[in-house]
Amino acid sequence: MEPNEPTFRTRWDVALALYGTLIASLTLVPAYGVLHGFTPELWGWFVLFLAWNGLSITAGYHRLWAHKSYAAHPFIRVLFALGGALSLQNSIQHWCSNHRQHHRYVDDVDLDPYSAKRGLFYSHMGWMLKDYPAARTDYSNVKDLQRDPVVRWQHRYYWWLTTATNLGLTAALGALHGDIWGGLLLIGILRLVLCHHTTFFINSLAHAWGKQPYSDDNSARDNGAIALLTYGEGYHNFHHTFQWDYRNGIRWYQFDPTKWLIRLLSFMGLTWALKRTAPEKIERRIVEMQRKQTEERIRLSRASNRDQWLDLIDAEYAKMVGVLNAWAQCRQQWLELKKADLKAKWEKTEIHSRLQHLEAELDFQRRQWRLLTQQFA
Repeated sequence: MEPNEPTFRTRWDVALALYGTLIASLTLVPAYGVLHGFTPELWGWFVLFLAWNGLSITAGYHRLWAHKSYAAHPFIRVLFALGGALSLQNSIQHWCSNHRQHHRYVDDVDLDPYSAKRGLFYSHMGWMLKDYPAARTDYSNVKDLQRDPVVRWQHRYYWWLTTATNLGLTAALGALHGDIWGGLLLIGILRLVLCHHTTFFINSLAHAWGKQPYSDDNSARDNGAIALLTYGEGYHNFHHTFQWDYRNGIRWYQFDPTKWLIRLLSFMGLTWALKRTAPEKIERRIVEMQRKQTEERIRLSRASNRDQWLDLIDAEYAKMVGVLNAWAQCRQQWLELKKADLKAKWEKTEIHSRLQHLEAELDFQRRQWRLLTQQFA
């Protein structure tokens, strides 16, 4: 605790839940595994519940409700609401209120509920262990969610649903396979602890470890290793820059199973209105950050021709932005023509030809820009 920082009331119920389950997962679970063993069926349910639990937070609590990056069928919303209760991370309404507060005041030590500026432990779980003012919730920023009947139902019966899923369901599955204690320990406790701390990594490690290819306005970072543990949420710099996009990993090779699930459900008609950031906005952000980082490195260097390098960077940046803007404008015209399904084949052909020309020019300019900036990487 910092000097002169006021003392806040400890939340013993939260401390008992977080530390109690952690200790049990480190002692009781391995001891039971050695002495009794877990059946393959229980391991199968463990993996299934871990995925249900995690994806209900990432695809449901986070991308569906907190950011409204897509819309979903009531069946999917109920499934995510139940998985959220299973996760024991509070109700949709409460979780989303804290998360929207985090995005609005990111890194502010007095207003961001889990500000990274207060340290790794605080942003990971410390913010929940005491009655910090920044983490108090009044729900004034989730009035839109209160109109969702699934959100209201889950909030009203949250503790009943939590008890039924974490105790009743896991014990029932254990009994089904002749091992109640095995079900409670493996599907219940170990699954819960793993989901808790991988989710918490997004608030802690994803604000401390990784790259900032889109923005350095806040501490959020992209990290592929964290994405592997968090169903794709590790591309956090992208998310904080374009928070309404239903994707976090936008490249085909980036691990984002939450994005894949949302997209798959859209083919089945269970999700729709998927929000995507225009590619030119993303690329413009990348180029701006590369320019900023390159100019900082040049200014810190001892080269005698720093001014010439800076002039060259400015000139290439202007070329890059000019081509990017022309490509974006032409692409928009092409998309509008396709959407209107006009029969003006000549106009379509002309614009498509121009679009292909600009794409080739943009690709060339990208290579030139990359060669220039990589000299100072």
